Amino acid sequence: MTLVSEKVGGAEGTKLDDDFKEMEKKVDVTSKAVVEVLARTIEYLQPNPASRAKLSMLNTVSKIRGQVKNPGYPQSEGLLGECMIRHGKELGGESNFGDALLDAGESMKCLAEVKDSLDIEVKQNFIDPLQNLCDKDLKEIQHHLKKLEGRRLDFDYKKKRQGKIPDEELRQALEKFEESKEVAETSMHNLLETDIEQVSQLSALVDAQLEYHRQAVQILDELASKLKRRMREASSRPKREYKPKPRESFDLGESEQSNGGFPTPKISASSSFRSSDKPTRTPSRSMPPLDQPSCKALYDFEPENDGELGFHEGDIITLTNQIDENWYEGMLHGQSGFFPLSYVEVLVPLPQ
Repeated sequence: MTLVSEKVGGAEGTKLDDDFKEMEKKVDVTSKAVVEVLARTIEYLQPNPASRAKLSMLNTVSKIRGQVKNPGYPQSEGLLGECMIRHGKELGGESNFGDALLDAGESMKCLAEVKDSLDIEVKQNFIDPLQNLCDKDLKEIQHHLKKLEGRRLDFDYKKKRQGKIPDEELRQALEKFEESKEVAETSMHNLLETDIEQVSQLSALVDAQLEYHRQAVQILDELASKLKRRMREASSRPKREYKPKPRESFDLGESEQSNGGFPTPKISASSSFRSSDKPTRTPSRSMPPLDQPSCKALYDFEPENDGELGFHEGDIITLTNQIDENWYEGMLHGQSGFFPLSYVEVLVPLPQ
């Protein structure tokens, strides 16, 4: 055993050799690595702080005995799957999107189960062994180093008082110091020489990740195939054209406002808004000289109620009266009737 002396306060102080210090430094680096890797691994498995806490408390022994089916906290994949399934059911079986959500939701729930297995495997084969290394081996080494430091100080103190204390007391202090140094060296040596165990634990982490990703790829591949098949089936089906239901006519009754003695026409919804149908225009007809209130038909108008005046695009209609803000009365080819303002363009307005 090599001991190096140094001058401390006029007395020879004992310091540890370089090999011991190098070993102590490696142990310190190992301890810091294990502690941070543990924390980051748990954070990697569960970004949610509440779930991390439950993962840390998970008893993997009960899992080995078949008593635990999941880690006791929801996976984000499972929450997403439940959301998809709920809305897929609400949309119903006639909805392509609803059916696809059901497919995706079931796959997400399967991913959650695979993630449960990953968490439990990593906890059992990586986190727990490293945690045990921290709680037992590294803790014991720190205890031995602390005890060694105390005995070193005691030996140096008694060596400083050599001649004032019995030689036997100094000899016992030296023996205790050397004993503590040997115990500390042995524990550090054993830790550093058996670090292949940590390599094995790291390999277990990677194996668990590989198995998780293999299963995840299989689940997602099946889901992708289902969704592509749904897209092909949907594209091969003839599209259903929207056919609006016939709109019911309604009678507003006689207007209370003065309309020149003419009854207010019965307005059907189909005639009132026919301008939005944009019917095909027919060739425009030549326009005769205009010397009286008149308008030009922009679209064909087919009368649907008594009293309405039919015309074709391009017809010039003589205006005789404005019933209200939406309807005119006019004459064409000797016939009089009502027609919607939206179907014509006023050329010569009625006098105010």
